[in-house]
Amino acid sequence: MEIIDLHTHSTVSDGTYTPCGLVELASERNICAFALTDHDNVSGLEEAKKAADKVGIELIPGMEVTMNFHGRKIHVIALGFAVDSPDFQELYRKIRINKEEKIDKLIEGIQRCGVPITLEMVQKHSSGQMDQYTVMRCLVSMKIEKKIQPLWDKYIDPIAAELGMNENVTPEEAFPILHKAGAVVSLAHFHKKIGLKDLSREAQADAIRELRHLGLDGVERWYPSYSEDDMVFLQSMIDELGMCSTGGTDFHGLNRSGVEMGTGINGNISIPYSALEAINEYKRMEGLK
Repeated sequence: MEIIDLHTHSTVSDGTYTPCGLVELASERNICAFALTDHDNVSGLEEAKKAADKVGIELIPGMEVTMNFHGRKIHVIALGFAVDSPDFQELYRKIRINKEEKIDKLIEGIQRCGVPITLEMVQKHSSGQMDQYTVMRCLVSMKIEKKIQPLWDKYIDPIAAELGMNENVTPEEAFPILHKAGAVVSLAHFHKKIGLKDLSREAQADAIRELRHLGLDGVERWYPSYSEDDMVFLQSMIDELGMCSTGGTDFHGLNRSGVEMGTGINGNISIPYSALEAINEYKRMEGLK
């Protein structure tokens, strides 16, 4: 069976494989199509597209967009959009300003927490843009925590909030623009902290209904850490609201050990190519070009 993966990350954000390296890995694992969905960043797509074309892999342009929704952060996967769309580029500039400004102040704040980090150290981890993910990569290299999430929870997120760097776009603002660029927008890992975690099932359902009303096209039906109950719940929401199913491994390389591109945790994911065909049919029916 031909398999796909619609949620992956490269060194452009918080993965450990370069965009080209992801293509090589996909080829080794017989993944026929994948989406590169770096956090709030599309700068790796050109490199990945060139490499994918050479080996005959279908690359779906993607981005994992951080959004503010009722006092919490959610991640939304945008798939299959035109990166050069003027509408998208205007939104993208706003997103990048939020991620790139005040990096020097962010580093100073982390220094005050007792971490011996410097601007020069962070610059060594830049992929061409200095942003919060560059700082995160530097902190990972310093091995001050065993996992990535504490780096965000203890250092980056609290200081970014103090500096006003946590003002993300909203679904109301972003969905129409992403649709104009041809994107399908899908709620990522609803069960996580950056998502709808700690809400009751009823409240989660109401949130997804509201997001659907605002323009959400789908939800990640496949994700490595879903429980059986999570998957049953999501399928019920997909059926109720007429949404499309997306999903992927959320592959980060060594930064999320145990999760493999294309197959998830111990082979618990296998997304058929027909899922991508269904998304493309949804796009056609909705007029998303």
